[in-house]
Amino acid sequence: MDKNEFILPKKSKLYQIKIEDINLELPELKNINKSKAAAIADWLIKLIETDKNFKPDCLLPSKPELAYLLGVSIGTIQNSLRHIEDLGYVESKQCIGTIIKDKNMPAMMRKLTSKREVAINAIKKYILDKKYKAGQHLPSARHISSEIGCSANTTRLAMEYLATINIIEREFKNSNEAGWLVKSTDFSSDNPDNETTTLVKKVENDLKDYITKNLKTGDRLPVHSELAEILSVSIKTIHDALKLLIDDGILLPRRGRYGTTIIKMPYENKNFEIKKETSIFAPAADTAFYYYEKTQNHIKQLIAENYEIGSKLPSIIELSKTLDLSPNTIRKAFHNLAKEGYLAFSRGRYGGTFVIDIPQTDEQTFKWLAVNPKYAEVYKN
Repeated sequence: MDKNEFILPKKSKLYQIKIEDINLELPELKNINKSKAAAIADWLIKLIETDKNFKPDCLLPSKPELAYLLGVSIGTIQNSLRHIEDLGYVESKQCIGTIIKDKNMPAMMRKLTSKREVAINAIKKYILDKKYKAGQHLPSARHISSEIGCSANTTRLAMEYLATINIIEREFKNSNEAGWLVKSTDFSSDNPDNETTTLVKKVENDLKDYITKNLKTGDRLPVHSELAEILSVSIKTIHDALKLLIDDGILLPRRGRYGTTIIKMPYENKNFEIKKETSIFAPAADTAFYYYEKTQNHIKQLIAENYEIGSKLPSIIELSKTLDLSPNTIRKAFHNLAKEGYLAFSRGRYGGTFVIDIPQTDEQTFKWLAVNPKYAEVYKN
């Protein structure tokens, strides 16, 4: 994967179009022969094509702003944006927003394959498998959804898109249940039989290729942020893809400065025996659990010795400074103690974390920290 094939834009560097920048008359959403989402999608397309304020690489107004302006739900706006994204007018990314793009240019961001895209290919396959011909009626969207294994709403969105590319057309005003005709069966290039690959799976394959070309067994993998920049995806996507490689026995995660190590090359067929010196550390998940449990028991001791039922505990930030632990570790310990019935949370001006029961303090934490007992004996001498 060439890192120049995709980019991950910085929201701070993109111009956010304001509602007051819109000069086009609002769409008519009453007594129309299409869904509101489709009508709004048509209006957005016209806006992008004609309004000089709507330029490529600009962010559209937020979904709540558009919903308030047009008097519809955020869900309707979301369906409209999905529709025009399918047509190539915009790209959306969580935590960034919806970016206007040049319709003639390829996608610039790597994204998860959507349920709607899966439904689009499934409906195409359904039409071909059932040997429908142009002019024939299709069953209701609800019936098709049960046939292809997608939700009714996702199926309707997919059918709206297929109507825009002239594969099907709407016959009646009410398109929610019935009223669809096959317009053309001249399509086969999408390979609807192929399994749709999610972004995480694609990135997993890219990581395998990256490891094969640049690293060898025993090398430490670059940090998540560096890999995210190389592959132009979010750190969360890298995290999820690495987890798959760990499950496949390709990587060994270790906490702290030891990092994640390659213990088997991705495309090697032979079984690889993990060396004892690489296995002395307990799995990262177990080590993390140790810290959470240790923190829990410390807070239990703190409550038993210094607080009464109804008392308010210090904030997560205050405790993190006192105990020299990350706020996230304190937060997880708090939630675990709440599940055990010792703490309760309250919002608002007088909210906080309150003691609702005094814990017993005779519990012991794990006696190990990071060493796997199976191999500890090897290093005694």
